[in-house]
Amino acid sequence: MAQLTQLRDDVDELLAKLAGAESLWSWWLRGIAESQRSSARNMLHYWALRQGDLRGLQARLSAYGLSSLGRSEPHVQATLLLVRSAIEAMLGGRWQQPLPGGVLIEQGAELLRHRTRTLLGPEPVDRVTRIMVTLPSSAATDADLVRDLVERGMNVARINCAHDDASAWRSMAHHVKQAAHATGKVCLIAMDLAGPKLRTGPLEPGPRCVKLRPSRNQLGQVTAPARAWLTATEDPVDPPDPSLVSLPVSGDWLRRRHDGDTLHLHDTRGVKRRLILEAADQSAAQGGGFVVIAGQTTYLATGMVLHVDGSKDSTHLCELPQAEQTLILHRGDTLQLTRDCAPAPVDSGSPPRIGCTLPEVFDHARLGQKVHLDDGLIAGEVVSVSSGMLGVRIDHAADDGSRLRAGKGINLPDAELPISALTEKDVADLSTVVELADLVEMSFVRSPADVTQLLDELSCLGDESLGIVLKIETRQAFENLPQLLLTVMRRPRVGVMIARGDLAVECGYERLAELQEEILWLCESAHLPVIWATQVLEQLAKTGNPSRAEISDAALSERAECVMLNKGPYINEAVSVLGNILQRMADHHYKKTALMPTLDSWHPDPHHDPATTNVA
Repeated sequence: MAQLTQLRDDVDELLAKLAGAESLWSWWLRGIAESQRSSARNMLHYWALRQGDLRGLQARLSAYGLSSLGRSEPHVQATLLLVRSAIEAMLGGRWQQPLPGGVLIEQGAELLRHRTRTLLGPEPVDRVTRIMVTLPSSAATDADLVRDLVERGMNVARINCAHDDASAWRSMAHHVKQAAHATGKVCLIAMDLAGPKLRTGPLEPGPRCVKLRPSRNQLGQVTAPARAWLTATEDPVDPPDPSLVSLPVSGDWLRRRHDGDTLHLHDTRGVKRRLILEAADQSAAQGGGFVVIAGQTTYLATGMVLHVDGSKDSTHLCELPQAEQTLILHRGDTLQLTRDCAPAPVDSGSPPRIGCTLPEVFDHARLGQKVHLDDGLIAGEVVSVSSGMLGVRIDHAADDGSRLRAGKGINLPDAELPISALTEKDVADLSTVVELADLVEMSFVRSPADVTQLLDELSCLGDESLGIVLKIETRQAFENLPQLLLTVMRRPRVGVMIARGDLAVECGYERLAELQEEILWLCESAHLPVIWATQVLEQLAKTGNPSRAEISDAALSERAECVMLNKGPYINEAVSVLGNILQRMADHHYKKTALMPTLDSWHPDPHHDPATTNVA
């Protein structure tokens, strides 16, 4: 009896903390939309519940067959009241149904389902979790690509405003709506604001040359020739394979070529080389282009003469693109990050340097702070600071050096940068977003002030209905998550995206699993849908062959309300595979609850007589 009495007292103490949390956070509750108010209170109850270590209490509750509170996120107060009533009955009192308190147990899951339908559209026929797909630039001109994605199961089409322009976005949105109408399916449009770009500046371009290199096995034997795309410089045609580099030549000369023609040349090293032309389609004869086949490594440069075998009909290569340069950084190097974003030299003999696109960095970075480059592939520490340059000692790089390119991301997780998540470009883009989108995704949000600015800008545009998704991708966003949610819940259609790539870089890869769990829990307590993003089935989308690890990751993503796939040559296949995985997992889990359908994976063979089994 003493143990049960102590349990009742402990539960009473937790119930008292719930009321205290509402009082403590009362200022934040003032502007909450009426439809979100009960959910906001439940989130504060969950916050209060998790301010102490409950593991001992959970074990003692479980020992009496009571709820361990491990699935109480959607209905914290109601769970505690039911547990208390059960303890009271076990102490000899009469069971009494507790008075309604907060969100009822039967209401929690339905509130989340309702908010998900409101933000992300109706539930798919054969699964619960939605699929979001980032549209490639080609979606602006390829309506068939978009229709195929919708037919395979895309529920939300994501347009990244960091790429393309308003004209392309309108075309993409038109193709999405056209595909949805044609297929009879619902596919919403999400537009992702670019946010402040903290990236490496440009590097000086290399020479105008192209290297064709065949694939070889470990014995040095060619397993696949190098391929390129020969096209007219006056009217270039896109290659049949986006991975092929284009080689521009005279259109008149190209129209005189035939399938199987052999070209001779001396490459940039003076070495004799031979190229074979292969017609890609029927348009080749009209000058559309030819695939170039090279059986040996060949270096091509602008102006190089190409001779046709058995003919005096020759031409020269027109202007090739300048080669992309990279800085090679080793552990122990000191990289100079500069305010000056003029193209930086490569192999200049002096310490490596590259520009940083965000000037505020140089006024707020401090000695000893961490710097991550290119999604954490390169990392170091600030060892010197001036108004125009940061010295970064490289502590993490590949054994033989890591290549740093222009336009790669820079993360300073320790620096408090006084920059808005909304840039001037984002504000300008919002008018197009309001015109085209069903929901807007806010990048690099850090503080409630960022969210308030977005709400104000939307109000100035006369919009009160656009859905809002906060991308949690910075350490500050994670640490301020309750405040961010309470601010955005002034609107009825809101949700969260776990942008796992930047979040892992900012907080450490070893913490990512822990962080995404906590985000899922807090959002479930607020009955807000979550989008699980970054590198889901990425290898499948890029290469057509998934890794075993990413299949398991995709299965875990079923705990979110939506899963985002990024673009890639095999994105269509990735949508189909993800839909299949989510459909299968829907029968086994809902959030943290293991569901228990009929388990028929193992069964005896009725035609097998165990007496006949041979035992070795």
